Amino acid sequence: MTTVKPRVRGFICVTSHPTGCAKHVQEQIDYVKGNGPIEGGPKKVLIIGASTGYGLSTRITAAFGCGADTLGVFFERPSDKGRPASAGWYNSAAFEQYATEAGLYAKSINGDAFSNEIRQQTIDTLKADLGQVDLVVYSLASPVRVDPATGEKYKSVLKPIGEEFTAKSVDTDKELITEASLPPATEEDIANTQKVMGGEDWTLWMNALREADALAPGAKAVAYSYIGPVLTYPIYREGTIGKAKEHLESTAGELRIAGYDAYVSVNKALVTQASSAIPVVPLYISILYKVMREKGIHEGCIEQMDRMFREKIYGASGVVTDEKDLIRVDDWEMREDVQEAATAIWPTISTDNLKSDTDFEFYQSEFLKLFGFGLDGVDYDAEVEIEVPIPSIG
Repeated sequence: MTTVKPRVRGFICVTSHPTGCAKHVQEQIDYVKGNGPIEGGPKKVLIIGASTGYGLSTRITAAFGCGADTLGVFFERPSDKGRPASAGWYNSAAFEQYATEAGLYAKSINGDAFSNEIRQQTIDTLKADLGQVDLVVYSLASPVRVDPATGEKYKSVLKPIGEEFTAKSVDTDKELITEASLPPATEEDIANTQKVMGGEDWTLWMNALREADALAPGAKAVAYSYIGPVLTYPIYREGTIGKAKEHLESTAGELRIAGYDAYVSVNKALVTQASSAIPVVPLYISILYKVMREKGIHEGCIEQMDRMFREKIYGASGVVTDEKDLIRVDDWEMREDVQEAATAIWPTISTDNLKSDTDFEFYQSEFLKLFGFGLDGVDYDAEVEIEVPIPSIG
């Protein structure tokens, strides 16, 4: 037993709180249940990347909105030698406990989802326990991938394409407005990032599931992407990550041609472990949150996924897409009035008005919640047991 306090280094918190993570999961469950059952939703769901952010919220929505049995795949760290486990580990332990108490099947597989071994373990578990799934969600966010066919390691990079990028950003540790500069990507950088974050691995998963007869007739598949505003285009949509996301989106079209009911959902900019690492984005999110909260249309991960299920995939109109066949859950973020307001605020922000003219403090509180800190009703001075097992893993 020990007390656990947040220790933030740059864009990551190196500690996480088991009770706080469990409370965060419970709050998301309560939100979904409060909206009532999702009619026509899936009943057996595989989530690849299920322990944090959008993947976790998807799992919660499927289970507690649709009554679905879920199998989650992720790569998280258990507690070790007095060091707390990762937030994703604690999230998954809490989710399994709550789902089991609700009479739902919930198992997890911890390991490298890019590997053939974990893919086969997943298929074996599905065949033994669930038979076939009617929804596959692909929500991986990893900086490194080892190609299972060649053993070659690829690393994604966050770089602009064509020329150096310099723009206003925020030092979240020091609470200072700064300038961020990144050198242009090489062709190798672009190719490597696509290997990690593009659609190649999603295709491998879908083909393996089909070959194993683990997909129910009419099963849907959804992967997640982001487009964002013109403000972030150089570092995101027109950079290496954006090109990888374009590949992911084109993969959905290729999968549909191959007979899969596959889509990419473009989601809103939110505080996640991944987005916190991207220069410029935390400042944009701080401004965006202020605008959307003032307009009463702010959503977090769970609100986004709940709305996606109810309105964009399993609503009365079926799957709702734009002219490019993309599901758009970023529609409120990209509303003209929202973007006009955010664009007007952007050039006025300085260190002096950072907290008054943006929602930076809310951004920080949402960041800490990712790791189980700052949740109401949690005594952070109390000692807690940090060795928390995930029931299906041990």
